[in-house]
Amino acid sequence: MAALANSAIGNPIVGLAKSSPSSSAFLGVRIHLRGERSGRIACASPSSALAVSCTMSGNVTAVEAEKNGKPGLGPRPDSFGRFGRFGGKYAPETLMYALFELEEAFRALSKDEDFQKELDGILRDYVGRESPLYFAERLTEHYRRYNGEGPHIYLKREDLNHTGAHKINNAVAQALLAKRLGKKRIIAETGAGQHGVATATVCARFGLECIVYMGAQDMERQALNVFRMRLLGAEVRGVHSGTATLKDATSEAIRDWATNVETTHYILGSVAGPHPYPMLVREFHAVIGKETRKQALEKWGGKPDVLVACVGGGSNAMGLFHEFVDDTDVRLIGVEAAGFGLDSGKHAATLTKGEVGVLHGAMSYLLQDDDGQIIEPHSISAGLDYPGVGPEHSYLKDIGRAEYFSVTDEQALEGFFTVGSIAFKRLSRLEGIIPALETSHALAYLEELCPTLPDGAKVVLNCSGRGDKDVHTAIKHLQL
Repeated sequence: MAALANSAIGNPIVGLAKSSPSSSAFLGVRIHLRGERSGRIACASPSSALAVSCTMSGNVTAVEAEKNGKPGLGPRPDSFGRFGRFGGKYAPETLMYALFELEEAFRALSKDEDFQKELDGILRDYVGRESPLYFAERLTEHYRRYNGEGPHIYLKREDLNHTGAHKINNAVAQALLAKRLGKKRIIAETGAGQHGVATATVCARFGLECIVYMGAQDMERQALNVFRMRLLGAEVRGVHSGTATLKDATSEAIRDWATNVETTHYILGSVAGPHPYPMLVREFHAVIGKETRKQALEKWGGKPDVLVACVGGGSNAMGLFHEFVDDTDVRLIGVEAAGFGLDSGKHAATLTKGEVGVLHGAMSYLLQDDDGQIIEPHSISAGLDYPGVGPEHSYLKDIGRAEYFSVTDEQALEGFFTVGSIAFKRLSRLEGIIPALETSHALAYLEELCPTLPDGAKVVLNCSGRGDKDVHTAIKHLQL
């Protein structure tokens, strides 16, 4: 039974309830969760549910850190794919070999100089890395206090990458990895469409078949990205089950992969899912933080004081945070989607209001009811509309290394305190940069954060994507 605790058989879309005091039941199988809060594993219904390199970084163990005189959190993840009690590999047996093969290939290719040279070249010449670390002078002035003091705000311009978001970093690397594995059929899930566009783009670049699963509701509010994916040659399959959003698209992608695992590679778009995906996606996005450290040193001769990023599944935030996790003098702040408000029941603030459970192959914080069934999330931003979060974010929250806050739909569009001062519009008007609605949540949190910071504090906010995809949604809410 111990083996089952890390590789639950059957449907990969499960939620961990909090009712049973000692064990978990999943499709009639009792799974004992040792050393963790236990509950009942319940299935979602079948129909719902320096060129800076992207190389894998060496994890510092606690013993090594002590020898080096440098603080460290130990290996993340451990050999079982765990971040503390989070993560793991809760997957159907049909996928276990594919996950093992993927991890082995990833570790081997991270040491392959030819692979790394090819990846670095594509990131430079095709993606357009490195992305700028831009001093937002007028936004900084906006948050200057009456006495002339205030923080300095910098934007990590991932919106300038090819396809307009950070998602291309991971998609390029996984496409190259799939080619090395001999997989010519690629599937992906997408919410806001940015990961789908990035996957369709790299499949066109490398001549791979591409199928993207997308919730029907997201297809409607992200019609521009649906057109872009189809223009790039991808087949976009609408998902109508559940709330027809990202959770449901992910469930369908996992079902496809379980059926076609021998010929198909799943380019998962966030730091979620079963091991090794949270580690793999993090490492392919870690270039964001590596560049930020280098650029900060060049610009002001030190490190950032505060890093800020929006969090849905959490890939852009983890890409920025990972480089600085062991730098305890750097604050890590993630901003979730509070939707209509934390008490409304219509939000996607998983780390703020969630309970520990299992979804899409990993243990993490989830939005779930007393019976362990997933509560449908809500956010005006399709990219944050997810009831789970990456397991490493859950771990960083529990140990107090990262801070997580939430911003409502209204705040993302209208700002916290200044009536008529609109976060989505503010950056457009002050800096000539139209941010994605996902990024707008992080921008809105500056209203609360900036008054608390000392003069001259260096804030780096990850501008994870551009906002042209969200104009259709914004038109419904903004009076211009």
